[in-house]
Amino acid sequence: MPSITIIGAGPGGYIAAFEAARRGASVTLVEKANLGGTCLNWGCIPTKTLKSSAEALEMASRLEEFGIKADSEEAVGFKAYMPSIIARKERVRQVLCGGLEKACASLKIRVLRGAAELAADRTVLVHSEDGTEEIKSDKIIIATGSSILNLPSLPIDHKHIIDSNDALNLAYVPEKMVVVGGGVIGCELAFIYRAFGSSVTIVEGLDRLLPVPSVDADMSRLLQREAKKHRIKVELAKTVKSVEIIDGKVSCEIGPSPFVEGAKGKDSTIEADVVLVAIGRTPNTNGLNLAKAGVETDQRGWIKADQGMRTSAEGIYAIGDVLGPSRIMLAHVASAEALCAVDNCFGAEKELDYTVIPAGIFTSPEIGTVGMSEAEAVSKNIEIRSQTFQFRELGKAQAMGKLPGMFKIICEKESGKILGAHIAGAHATDLIAEAALAIEKGLTAADVAHTIHAHPTLAEGLFEVCEGWLRGC
Repeated sequence: MPSITIIGAGPGGYIAAFEAARRGASVTLVEKANLGGTCLNWGCIPTKTLKSSAEALEMASRLEEFGIKADSEEAVGFKAYMPSIIARKERVRQVLCGGLEKACASLKIRVLRGAAELAADRTVLVHSEDGTEEIKSDKIIIATGSSILNLPSLPIDHKHIIDSNDALNLAYVPEKMVVVGGGVIGCELAFIYRAFGSSVTIVEGLDRLLPVPSVDADMSRLLQREAKKHRIKVELAKTVKSVEIIDGKVSCEIGPSPFVEGAKGKDSTIEADVVLVAIGRTPNTNGLNLAKAGVETDQRGWIKADQGMRTSAEGIYAIGDVLGPSRIMLAHVASAEALCAVDNCFGAEKELDYTVIPAGIFTSPEIGTVGMSEAEAVSKNIEIRSQTFQFRELGKAQAMGKLPGMFKIICEKESGKILGAHIAGAHATDLIAEAALAIEKGLTAADVAHTIHAHPTLAEGLFEVCEGWLRGC
């Protein structure tokens, strides 16, 4: 059995370690921080924990709508108490980190704490307070992930100008917040802090929220409408040109974006207590000494690898965010890449298919997406016909009081084969799984429409949109 050293214990690294150990490999897992990586400690889990608090607060504000009243006529109000919210987030994080520690112990995975450096002949040097340990392995998997990109024009001081990590640990609710970047992270945190009580403005350099090809334009438009309903101000095709801290407040000068041709408007100033910068990631490769090991990177420092996760160096693989935006930087993709890399460590010739990757965006409402957007299909000269169905037409949505949202499918015009599915609404990130399976298996709108769905459920929405596609209405 091979000996495998895995550098980085995020959702790519620990999944690779678990799988390799279960197959009988001798596994060393190197991590300089907490097990779980960005996803568990600074990303997926912490933001969703805060979002749960935000949703609870929003529901509390609607109790009378559901017929719930206080016994006393005295005013009963609720507010976000950040120390308790952050403490709950930490409890969740610690429970999950502890679970990973226990899993490593039960699988006899050796966990080494320290900073890794690659040397020749598949050797890893682990530097810690106790010195340097040399580990020689048959295979190496690099899973070091990425970090927040710092912009010189928006220098993070972790007080007035903060990053997404800081936003997960704020001890108070800022009265006014400017979010720079209308991508996934920016939009999620904007809706969370708006629910907590902040007055929020999103500044996005492109001409729509969630400006990524995989997100259908209809979902972006819907989210912008919902942002308006939540009283979140959105400045599209604008960038922050400069910031100045005056008497504890941040003055942001914004103007037309250089990234949108013909962007118009005059420069203006927004004042905020906090500016949250949510733009871009950078690879965690500093100190790895990749060149010495013969591991090639691109001009921005992202590691190059083939579809089997093999790098340019024999016996060295790379997975997860460290591969950069040319792949898909999501936790579940890193986990899939981990399984692919482990297969190949054991002698397989596996390649990962990236064509069907579901994604969840935890805004209000949630957005789930898989497969092609309408624009992507058109750009590939595929004859398509799309169909939508509104969330508010579902009995379950009415009963829940969760009306905003829609289901959308993109199908081949002649065959009805589903090429893409996009859902906005309550539990959309869970609902997208059925659509992902349908696309993975090459199913048509008829296949889904002819499958009986339970009533009353939100899942009926996918049935209804496919039924509507068949009827051509």
